[in-house]
Amino acid sequence: MGAPPTRPADRAFTRPRRRLTAAVAALVALLAVGAGVLVGLSTPAPRPADAPEGEFSAGRAFRNVEVIAAEPHVAGSAANDRVREHLVGTLRGLGLQTEVQDAVAPEAGQLSGAAGGATLARVRNVVARLPGTDPTGKVFLVSHYDSVQTGPGGNDDAAGTAAILEVARALTTGPRPRNDIVFVLTDAEEACLCGAAGFAADHPLARDGGVVLNLEARGSTGPVIMFETSRNNAKLVEIFGKAAPHPVGTSFAVEIYRALPNDTDFTAFLDHRFVGLNSAYIDGGAIYHTPLDVPARMDRGSLQMHGDNTLGLAREFGRTDLGDLRAGHDDTYFPVLGGLVRYPGWLTLPLAVAALLAVGVLGWLLRRRGRATAGTLAAGFGLTLVPVVVAPLGAWLLWAAITTIRPGYAELLDPYRPVAYRLAVVALAAAVLFCWYALLRRRVGPAALAFGGLAWLAVFGVLLAVAVPGGAYLTTVPALAGALAGFAALATRRDGPWPVVAVTLAAAVAVVVLLPPVVLLFPALGMGMGAVAALVAVLLGLAVLPVVDLLHPRAGGQRGLLALRARRLGALPAAAAALAAVVLAGVGLTVDRFDAAHPVPTHLMYALDAGTGKAAWLTREEKPQPWTDGYVDGTVSVADDFPGLGTTELRGGPATAAPLPAPKLDLLSDNRSGDQRVLRVRVVPQRPARLLTLHVDTSTATVRSASVAGRDVPVEPGDGKWGFGVVFHAPPPEGVEVTLTVEARGGAVSVRAMDASDGLSSVPGFRHRPEGVGVVGSHSSEMLAVARTYPL
Repeated sequence: MGAPPTRPADRAFTRPRRRLTAAVAALVALLAVGAGVLVGLSTPAPRPADAPEGEFSAGRAFRNVEVIAAEPHVAGSAANDRVREHLVGTLRGLGLQTEVQDAVAPEAGQLSGAAGGATLARVRNVVARLPGTDPTGKVFLVSHYDSVQTGPGGNDDAAGTAAILEVARALTTGPRPRNDIVFVLTDAEEACLCGAAGFAADHPLARDGGVVLNLEARGSTGPVIMFETSRNNAKLVEIFGKAAPHPVGTSFAVEIYRALPNDTDFTAFLDHRFVGLNSAYIDGGAIYHTPLDVPARMDRGSLQMHGDNTLGLAREFGRTDLGDLRAGHDDTYFPVLGGLVRYPGWLTLPLAVAALLAVGVLGWLLRRRGRATAGTLAAGFGLTLVPVVVAPLGAWLLWAAITTIRPGYAELLDPYRPVAYRLAVVALAAAVLFCWYALLRRRVGPAALAFGGLAWLAVFGVLLAVAVPGGAYLTTVPALAGALAGFAALATRRDGPWPVVAVTLAAAVAVVVLLPPVVLLFPALGMGMGAVAALVAVLLGLAVLPVVDLLHPRAGGQRGLLALRARRLGALPAAAAALAAVVLAGVGLTVDRFDAAHPVPTHLMYALDAGTGKAAWLTREEKPQPWTDGYVDGTVSVADDFPGLGTTELRGGPATAAPLPAPKLDLLSDNRSGDQRVLRVRVVPQRPARLLTLHVDTSTATVRSASVAGRDVPVEPGDGKWGFGVVFHAPPPEGVEVTLTVEARGGAVSVRAMDASDGLSSVPGFRHRPEGVGVVGSHSSEMLAVARTYPL
């Protein structure tokens, strides 16, 4: 027999006698839970410089930040030499065994460089060791001390380096740990991760592997997130949750980061089978890699959080038996009110299936109890896709409109003051959800719509469990909690308090699980991908629909003017959210204007062919800002003239040739055997250079093997005229020796050498940026490149 006809007034999970009181109580409870979640994601108060010597002090660490980030200090520069001397002196002053590893190292993983060949660098890593009393292994605390050429690196990564110095000081004040603690301050991370690669591959202390704690920053503020782990991380995550005073991290972030083409020094250690954790704070991304990344812009609470977690983990790993840290599985984990919830990854798919089955049983019970029909359940499930699709699309359109009004945002990772924009996206998602709910609530029914939301959460949970297991908890846990709350609501009197309590508890679980990713996805992905945060916000809204229903009058039972009044009241949440979205977007545009302290980012390079005397201004801006537009006038390709700049099309314009020398190419030897030639050359920069490149014209020879500074490099010919090349960062003044074994095609072998330095102020025709115009955070900003072709 089918279910009896369902009256509109009976189609909800709850029907409290005092609806307004129940709504207020539920909302207050959820707001309190949300506030607790936000507090759990906040940074601690920074401790002053006179804090107890066994504790981490952001005040003490910040003194080192000011020294390290006094000026830009790119690998190989005199400024970087000064920073290194400070680091060595500080660590030796603590009584630690300290050395400088001076080596030529390849890029992490021997990845192909942008020039279609191998990338290397001369690196000088600072390595110190605190011997353990009875070592079972080594714990490596890692950060990089070099900066980009465009900024002093106050946060990236003076924060991590200074935190390690302060942790080293704290560790030397107490009892020695059981395990060796090795402090590794790497060079040339910004260029190619070469310092970490050189240490992990070649340093004696790295020979047996160990546990790595890598410290990074990609912004200026926000909580420190443990966003990457080695595989089979269950034991590592257990220790992280126990020993880190502020354990913010999610298995979802780990899954996403593993799929992205992003790398840090941690990558180099993973390539050599180390285990460990990678952490960073990432908010305030507008200053990332720019001249604005100065110590004054640092949130010292973020620095304190970095240090607290690192010190706690160093002490815990320092006394742990490190022989068995590779568990057989990854954990699923997420932050909960200042702690960390975790469960074995092998439970992910069973839990997801259980949630799907539980929601299916709930739908059957709803039909059985007369709260819904098969038709309304199907409608609730199908129509739930509307807000899931429309809200992210609306967020994308909103940002497209804002960037049309403020085109300078296109070159920023995030606006300087993004809070209003982020809230606008959340408000827009809420408006879409509330409008959808108000339009369908009376026709489909509250219980059927809530079922549709839970059903999609459960379906997403199964899909994620298969494709992205670490992220399945995001929808599985709220779906399971919602189903259990539905069972409880159906088992008690609808007009009593317990159904409201049940759905409120389930909503609280959803807030705990889904609010952190809404908050953290904005700085992680930037406003350009705010649609992802909007999607998660909608999923949160779907999970709390039974509480949202309390904001509306009873579902049905009114006629005439009462029905009209009910519909108007039901539209109020949607109207309020839509108005908030518009107002917040306007506030963002009003508050976040470009000015001297928050300049519009611009990108400019200068390239000179010393052989022909031709020069050009170049920019990577797709839609050049007015200042940049004064230099460029069309799209150009530099692949043939400047292969060291890559193959991407740029915008360019003519420039006056500067009297600058190209790198000198000395032919040291040329041994021939038939068509094969072994060419040994030295490329010598004739001016201070950040990098050197050397390319071979593949129409004149095929490269069979190559070595740079005595290291063999992979031969992976690329497309185009200059198919094979090498890039060498931080070249010494005496130059770099390159040996090429080639199969010549007859005649001279044509090679092209290029060097690059930083700073355009001495170039003819350069006009200094006016107030309000800044430098975009890019490894090629302000680059001055000089190239020349040599026949051999």
